[in-house]
Formats: sequence, structure tokens, C-alpha cells
Amino acid sequence: MQNRSKTGLIVLAMALGLLMASLDNTITSAAISPILKDIGGFDRMAWVFTAYMLASTSTMLVFGKLSDMFGRKRFYLIGITIFLIGSALCGLADSMEQLIAFRAIQGIGSGALFPISFTIIFTIFSDPKQAAKLSGVFAGIFGLSSVAGPQLGTWISDHLGWRWCFYVNVPLGLLSFLVLLFALKESRSERKPKIDYFGTILLVVCTVSFMLALEWGGKDYAWTSLPIVGLFATAVVAGVLFVLAERKAEEPVLPLHLFRNRMVLGTSLTVFCQGAIMFSAIAYLPILSVAVLGRADSNGLLTPMMFSLMVGAIVFGMLQAKFAFRTLMAFAMTAGIVISYLLSRVGPDASVAYMTVLMAVLGFGAIGPLMSVSQNAMAMSVDKRYIGVSSSIVGFWRNIGGVLGASLMATSVNNGLRSMIEAGAESRHIPADQIDTLANPELLMRAGANVPQDILQFVRDSLGAAINHGFWIAIGFAVLGLLAAVYAGPGRYVRPQEKPAAEIAV
Repeated sequence: MQNRSKTGLIVLAMALGLLMASLDNTITSAAISPILKDIGGFDRMAWVFTAYMLASTSTMLVFGKLSDMFGRKRFYLIGITIFLIGSALCGLADSMEQLIAFRAIQGIGSGALFPISFTIIFTIFSDPKQAAKLSGVFAGIFGLSSVAGPQLGTWISDHLGWRWCFYVNVPLGLLSFLVLLFALKESRSERKPKIDYFGTILLVVCTVSFMLALEWGGKDYAWTSLPIVGLFATAVVAGVLFVLAERKAEEPVLPLHLFRNRMVLGTSLTVFCQGAIMFSAIAYLPILSVAVLGRADSNGLLTPMMFSLMVGAIVFGMLQAKFAFRTLMAFAMTAGIVISYLLSRVGPDASVAYMTVLMAVLGFGAIGPLMSVSQNAMAMSVDKRYIGVSSSIVGFWRNIGGVLGASLMATSVNNGLRSMIEAGAESRHIPADQIDTLANPELLMRAGANVPQDILQFVRDSLGAAINHGFWIAIGFAVLGLLAAVYAGPGRYVRPQEKPAAEIAV
């Protein structure tokens, strides 16, 4: 009974840690206006989110490997400590430069929390139904944070001040830290593994360079400009050197032989495509809602999508004990194809009920299932000593796919919108110096009331058509994801040999 109580405390503590980390971005986005009023730095605002994403993605695989080598508990506690230090520093920031630097520290800590949480779940639960259900619940926390984060961030900013959007992490994180410190037992390894420092550095350089190129390309710099070409070249060179280094490393940070397993490779490609679909939707559905459909805000679209994502993660987390991973992943990608196609045909007269159904199916059927199924497919396909890095691979490829998908979507929408406005500018007497303003969807959302009605309708129609065309990119990713799911093979969630929870090495 004592072991069961401790296990419940461990699950609660990890859920708190995950909620804290996943809430952070959505709470921060709601607090960005008060932050800008207090410390300024509007021109560097995007870096508040970019620094966090870069740091978390580039360290995921590193933390996953280190947890395999030195223990899950140790590096989960290290990750939550780094995150709490970053949170406290963010609350103390007096300039945008400081806030960006401290957000990067938060991101490093976050890189440990998500993958290691799933690893601990797979380790302490031998019953596949329990593990599948809990992994679904943990994945659903992401959806919950996306729904609750903006409202919570707004309330905290209005009543306590924006700094408490970061300070609120401290008591939650400390509670999670202390519970895991005393409740989670960890066996000690007698061997002393060798850390792959060179591979780690190359991995971080490759990841950061590639993500920066995607983040800046087509926005801050032209795709063919020297900075973007230089970043892509750096990513390629670092990537080639990384592969060569990993082949010779005694304990590679990313064991490349894992990708010889069809399930590992297929699942990696599938979550890569899932990330592209999810990030594209999150980036452009708010614009579609406000600027094209004329809604007051984007909650009417994002809330049903994120709530259904949470439900889908939990439901499919339980279904994977009965169905093959390939079947569930193929179902999700097929739903992604259907919904992306329907979104490519949404017009400005789409009803609230129709859009709500689309969002519910997108969250429940296309995005939610892979939040839990992919973690389990990976964990069941690798040797136990690689379970940490396998969980990290899922988050890593989902984030990389998300950044790529959002970047391609932005390029398609922006170029399409500008082309349509330029084509119709002369007939509608739009001055050339106003094309840049009208071709910016975000400016249109804020300043639509100052635009003449006939031009406003023309721009809305053009923006709607541009977003419609952009969702064909999501269709392409969904088709690729379906092929990857089929390639993965019919792996299943099997029942491992049972051990008492207190004897499990984590």
C-alpha cells in the first residue's frame, strides 16, 4: 500500500512539473503586452518564445541520453532546478535582453522534463493499460495548458503583475522537486559511462542553426540571403560531422543504430509530420478566426481543438493496448489529411458549428492520438537502456517538424497574400505604399477598422484564400506521415515482465 501511495505521489509530482513547463509559453504569450509596457523591447519580442524553443529542443536528446546513463531521477531533478532558476530570473528581468537570456535558461530545463517524465512512467508501470492511460493523461496536459494558459496568464497579469506569470512556477516546481526527491527510488550503476561531449556540441550547433534559419527565413531575411544560407550551411556541416562522430563514439548522445528499427524511424517521421500540422494550425487558425471569419478572438477555434486534443491523447492512450501502433498512427494521419483538406476549403461564411466540429476532429483524431501513441511506440521498440533517448526523439522531431511546418506555412501565406493584393491593387486603387501594410495579417487583425470596407473585404478574401492554399502544405505532411506510419510496421504494446514498483530502477 505504501508503494502504491508513493507511486501516486510520483505521478502527481511529474504531472505538476509537466503542467508548469507546458503552461509557461501560453501564460507568457498572454502577458506579453504588460511586459512590453514595463520593460520595452518590442522589436525583440519574438525572441522571448524563440529562445525557449531553441533551448528546449536542442537539449532534449542530450537530457534523454544522460538520463539513460546516469539515472532518470537525477536528471529530472536537475532539469526542474534549471527551470525554476530560469523562472525566478525571468520574474526579476529589467530588460528584454535579460528576459530572453533567462527564457533560454528555462528552455534548457524544459528540455529534460517532458521526455524524462514519459520515461519514468514506462519504467515504474508494468501494466500496459496503466502506462498507456497515464502517458495519455500526461500528453493531455499539453492540451489543458493551451486552453487554460491564456486565461490564467491574463488573470495573473491583471491582478498580480506579469512577473508572477514566472514566479508562479516556483512553488509548483519546488513541490514537484521535493516529492520526487523523497518518493522516487533510484538504483545506482557501478559503471562510469563516457559522455559524448563532441557529439553533444555538434548536435546543439546543428539544431540551433537549422531552427534559426527556419525562424528567420522569409521574415527577417530573404531565403537566399547570406545569414540564412550561412545558417543552413552550418547546420549541414555540423550534421555531417555529428553523424561521423556518433558512429565512433563509445556512448553516442543519439545512437544512430536505433533508426534501423522500422518502428523508431517510422514513428520519428510521423511525429515530425504531426508537429508540422499542429504548429501550422496553432499559428494560422487564430488569424483565420479573427481576420477572415470576423470572430472577436481565436478562443472559439483553439479551445475546442486543444480540449479535444487532450481527450484524444487519453482515449488513444488506452486504445493502444488493443490496436497496433501502425493502425492508430495511420488513423491519425488519415484524419489529418481529411481535416487539412477541409480547412483548405473554409470560406469567410463558415458557421461557428462547422468550425467547432472541424477543430474537435483535428484535435481528437489528427493531433491528440500521437501525443501518447508515439511515446509508447518508441519505448516498446528499443532496449530498456535507450528508453530515455527514445522518448526524447519524439519531442525533438515533433518540434523540428513544427518549426519547419510553421515556416513553410508562413512563406506560403505571406507570398500568396502579397501576390493577390498586388494583382488587385490597381483595380481597387490601393496605393503602392499601403501594400506592405495590407499584406501583413497581424496588422490587418489589429487595424481592420481603419481600412475602407471594400478594401477590407478584398484583403479578407485574399487572406482567406492564402491560408486555404497554405493548408495544402499540411495535407502534404499528413500524406507523408501516413506513409511513415504504414512503414513503421504492426508493433503492439506488450506486457513487460512485472516488477514491484519499489524495485524498479529509474
